[in-house]
Amino acid sequence: MRALVAWADDTSSNLGVRALAQGSSSLLERVWPDVAVDYQNFGKGAAPMPLGRVRGMVKERVTGRRGLLEWLSGYDVVMDTRSGDSFADIYGAARLRRMTAFGELAAQAGVPVVLAPQTIGPFASRQGRLLARWTLRRAATVMVRDGGSAECARGLGREPDVRTTDLVFALPVPEVARSRDVVLNVSGLLWQPGPHVDALGYRRTVQDLLTALLENGRRVTLMAHVLDSPLADNDVPTVRGLAEQHPGVELVVPEDLAEVRRVVASAEVVVGSRMHACLNALSVGTPTVPLAYSRKFAPLLADLGWQHTVDLRTDPDPAAAVLELLAVGDLREQAERARARAQLLLVPAEDALRGLR
Repeated sequence: MRALVAWADDTSSNLGVRALAQGSSSLLERVWPDVAVDYQNFGKGAAPMPLGRVRGMVKERVTGRRGLLEWLSGYDVVMDTRSGDSFADIYGAARLRRMTAFGELAAQAGVPVVLAPQTIGPFASRQGRLLARWTLRRAATVMVRDGGSAECARGLGREPDVRTTDLVFALPVPEVARSRDVVLNVSGLLWQPGPHVDALGYRRTVQDLLTALLENGRRVTLMAHVLDSPLADNDVPTVRGLAEQHPGVELVVPEDLAEVRRVVASAEVVVGSRMHACLNALSVGTPTVPLAYSRKFAPLLADLGWQHTVDLRTDPDPAAAVLELLAVGDLREQAERARARAQLLLVPAEDALRGLR
């Protein structure tokens, strides 16, 4: 049994992408213990040619000179993760076209394409909706990780085959002592001007929250979840700068996903701006307060029965809202219930994969 996990890999600087890759592998191994898994992401992976441009993939479909279709035909299933939230047009039409073209090539190679549990939508453009309908129609199995995505898929003409949850919940739980108090993940993406939230407002929220936590006697660990790289989208410069402003605050720049999971498992609570920092926490039974910047947070967490989310786009005082949620008395019990709920939601995904054989 050979499987290809597309648009995720286990070496990405974005540890959320690593969680998708490793979570996909874990799910596949639950179904087929002897499965051999390869990864294919932007610019890196097992493919015999670069997948940077749609034109190159179309040309290869005609000529076959690089052996892309032959290579794809050697797999029994393609798990199309779309990087978790890129089956949408919020990141631009070029990314959506590239991912759609690759999925179509896999289908033409005769390999079942499974849309792995992910966020579907939004699609604001006509082109985006057309490509989404085509992808949904061609997929052998469509999995969604939240009710909002299920509704979006229905609106595009495809009833999802599986409503499950994020694949981070398929990862093993590390056994560590609860040695930390508040782990605060700060996003370098939101720290800079961009389309998601007001950057100055986000900076004020983080500074106000960090100051209030320290004044209240809480021990704070600042943690990066997207590692240092030439890309602007990384958390490391931001958390290092904050640590320099607040001597005595612990700083964690993890080496890999396993370290992140140990850190969040050691915490009393995680406050995170990266969705997978929050999901990593819940998946190990640690309460979390997400600082949501898009629609992908709330529906997924609500499906798990987790209601403790602060929306940076709409809450008038996010820092105060976080402090109020941290005072809730039974957060740990609720986190354990959410983790148990997630394990139940993974079962239909396993059953759907078994049905492919």
